[in-house]
Amino acid sequence: MSNGGVLFAGVELGGTKCICLLASGPDDVREQVRIETTSPGETLAAIQAVLTRWREAGGFAAIGVASFGPLELDPGAVGYGRVVNTSKPGWSGADVLAPLRGFGVPIGFDTDVNGAALAEGRWGGAQGLDSHAYVTVGTGIGVGSVVRGRTVRGLGHSEAGHLRIPRLAGETWPGVCPYHGDCVEGLASGPAIQAKAGTPGDRLTPTDPAWDEVVHALAALLHNLVLTTAPQRILIGGGVVGGQPLLLPRLRAALIHSLNGYGAAPEIVARVGDFVAAPALAERAGPLGAIALAEDALG
Repeated sequence: MSNGGVLFAGVELGGTKCICLLASGPDDVREQVRIETTSPGETLAAIQAVLTRWREAGGFAAIGVASFGPLELDPGAVGYGRVVNTSKPGWSGADVLAPLRGFGVPIGFDTDVNGAALAEGRWGGAQGLDSHAYVTVGTGIGVGSVVRGRTVRGLGHSEAGHLRIPRLAGETWPGVCPYHGDCVEGLASGPAIQAKAGTPGDRLTPTDPAWDEVVHALAALLHNLVLTTAPQRILIGGGVVGGQPLLLPRLRAALIHSLNGYGAAPEIVARVGDFVAAPALAERAGPLGAIALAEDALG
């Protein structure tokens, strides 16, 4: 997509940090600002200050916000623009869009992982595909699913990281998700790995047994994605998978084993290295996702 050099303001609001980006696209980034995610009032005021400075210096045509969630994404809902029922202390009910409405430009709003999925489809590892999924495995586990160029929404948005899955044989550890215990996020996120192994994942050896349940849980997630949204490619990013190069090959093998020849399995087997892959945009996917949302908001 070409926008003729029009500038957009992108806000990737994560649970740990926020990245504000002023850009027309991936090859034309004018400025990037990092803000630590603290309380809603402090964080949103800092974001507003950055965008105010950009507006005074020349402006932008639209704003894109890719935020952690869960979120109210229905423009017709009373709580549109708010974070809902999150495990992040103090953020449930926070109105993310309130400080941005006064800029008087179109605003695109979606989850951070949906934004990243859009960016990978537009500029990254899923270009030219009709459907794909983007999975991030870090502090939490999120899934963005894109079908025919649009993120999948319905009653809310996808929260596939909280899928309940069969446990690895013999495992009884309860998991860390405050809502579901042993959902995928409760078993395979960064905090889950640290809680079970007693040390952060980046300090574990590739052969540590703690990875067995991580692989099992993530492969079950991939299995369910293959059989529901039927993506043509699944991109897996985030600090957990990115920090352990051996996880992707293990996940590919586990997915093939789990599918057991069913449905599209033969095609997946034939190109599994291309089907389950690392994101091409790496850590840029999230901030550029916000730029993609701004582009779409402008139309």
